[in-house]
Amino acid sequence: MTLHAVEATANATVANLGVGFDILGMALAEPCDVVRAERSQSAGVQIAAITGDDGKLSRDPMRNTAGIAAAHVLRQIGTAEGVVLTVHKGLPLASGLGSSAASAVAAAVAVNALFGEPLDRAALLAASLEGEAAVSGRHADNVAPSLFGGITLVLGTTAESIYSLPMPPNLHLALVTPAIAVPTAQARAVLPQSVSLKTMVHQTANVALLIHALYTGDLALLGTAMERDSVVEPARAHLMRGLPEVRAAARACGALGTVISGAGPTLCSICDSELVAQRVADAMRAVYAEMNLTAVVRVTRPTAQGAAWRAL
Repeated sequence: MTLHAVEATANATVANLGVGFDILGMALAEPCDVVRAERSQSAGVQIAAITGDDGKLSRDPMRNTAGIAAAHVLRQIGTAEGVVLTVHKGLPLASGLGSSAASAVAAAVAVNALFGEPLDRAALLAASLEGEAAVSGRHADNVAPSLFGGITLVLGTTAESIYSLPMPPNLHLALVTPAIAVPTAQARAVLPQSVSLKTMVHQTANVALLIHALYTGDLALLGTAMERDSVVEPARAHLMRGLPEVRAAARACGALGTVISGAGPTLCSICDSELVAQRVADAMRAVYAEMNLTAVVRVTRPTAQGAAWRAL
């Protein structure tokens, strides 16, 4: 059966999980980006519309992560047909929730589905990374969990270097996104180019502790390990307005740990129940209200499901 239009959904992600810079990522149940793909007799990719972005994103397909990923899939498939994309941004831009990755993943999955899924997820990883690279660099800590789902250990940019990690069953998340943008390029520019041997040992030890916590389902230990970043968070803390205040307020309400999500400014708290996560989210919002900053809070969970599609 020839499909004429499909819609794909790709998840938001929390990258790094504190100490795991560029090697750990987690898919969230929500929010999501949605990309609709339709067949076109004109070769290449067109972007008909983008919603949810306040007019900030380019509709030029070669300057948009969704368009770049879609074009890569068309080249991989080897078709002379083209596609028309409609992108709905459910993720806020420059928020640290993997916005550019989600658009790229959703577009790649949608276009592949439109032509009968000739490519496997490994090939779609390459296409998604093409889109992500245009905005955030060629690293898969957001793309991999958004595409495959779950919590992933990312050792490279191929499917063979992506490893699925356990998801503790009672892991709940409270997220707060203040109304300030922290572009990924800016967040990466402040990072140190080298660290001491002592710092390297401390960091790798706590990455190992985090992995152990996932395998044992010890959420308290997980929160402790995530907060022990001695490389990236100290360099970026000045970009994350309210970080110490939010962390203290979240801890007082039962959060087990609070870290920067990806490049920020979203902050993510680890909780052991939905009730605690809701209390933490309310406390986070109150901190930013006292600073006269609007903030969006979310209570969500990790999801094992990767990007999905449906025929229209």
